[in-house]
Parts: sequence; C-alpha cells; structure tokens
Amino acid sequence: MTSTAPYYEYRHLVGFEETNLVGNVYYVNYLRWQGRCRELFLRERAPEVLDEIRDDLKLFTMKVDCEFLAELSAFDELSVRMRLDELTQTQCAFSFDYVRLHPDGGETLAARGRQRVACMRGPNTETRPTRVPPSLRKALLPYLSATPADGTR
Repeated sequence: MTSTAPYYEYRHLVGFEETNLVGNVYYVNYLRWQGRCRELFLRERAPEVLDEIRDDLKLFTMKVDCEFLAELSAFDELSVRMRLDELTQTQCAFSFDYVRLHPDGGETLAARGRQRVACMRGPNTETRPTRVPPSLRKALLPYLSATPADGTR
C-alpha cells in the first residue's frame, strides 16, 4: 500500500467544514493538508528555518498535485505521511500519502500527492533562488525515499 521509507506524520481528524454537499472531503483540503504537514515539520524538526523565514527566506511552492484513490468523510481519522523524494541545491520534492486510519488498526490509502518547493531570498521584486539551508537539509535527509513517488531517480 504505502512505502516503507521513513516519513514525517501529521494526524488529522476530518471535520464537516472540510466536506462538500455530497459528504466527502472537498479536493482543495488535500492540498491544505500538504501545506499543514510541511509547516508542522518545520516547527518540529527544523525550527531554525522559521527564523530564516522571518528574515528573508521564502519557500515557494512550485508544483503540487494529488491523486484521489478513496473517498474521505467527516470524522475519518487521517495520517498524512510526508517523504522527501529529491533534494537539490535549491529545491525539495516531497511525496504525501493520505492514509485513512481504521478503529481496528487497519489502513486505507485514500490519496497520494506531490509537491516541489524552491528556496528563494530577497525582496519580492528581486527574489532569487538560494541554497536549501543546512539546517533544513539536515532535518529532511532522514525522510529521503528510496524511490520517488513518480518512479524516477
């Protein structure tokens, strides 16, 4: 079902406000959860990067996608599992597994997502690529996937 590579996990309980009229999760929430997972990772695993963001570091989301495999509904317990697929000098590529957790301990893969982030510095009118900060690189490396979600390497 999901990769056995180490992952950073964000647990989430789906609320009514995240569902549509039919009762399943509205698609935009999957992208919000990717962002939330990434933010919590920074807070917990790379807090030094938050100081750099307050200064002039910018983490630009260059690309994001999500493939839906099973429906989620209100009060489903969810594990969003983030892995590092690629780390270049200036960019990071992540994969996300959205896993519904069952009360009996079982799991269902509900969706898969990907995201590419570029590190940038400078004022908004003159933002330029910059190297991934060493503290972020160090925090990310334990979550490196053996094979990226898109199957390339």
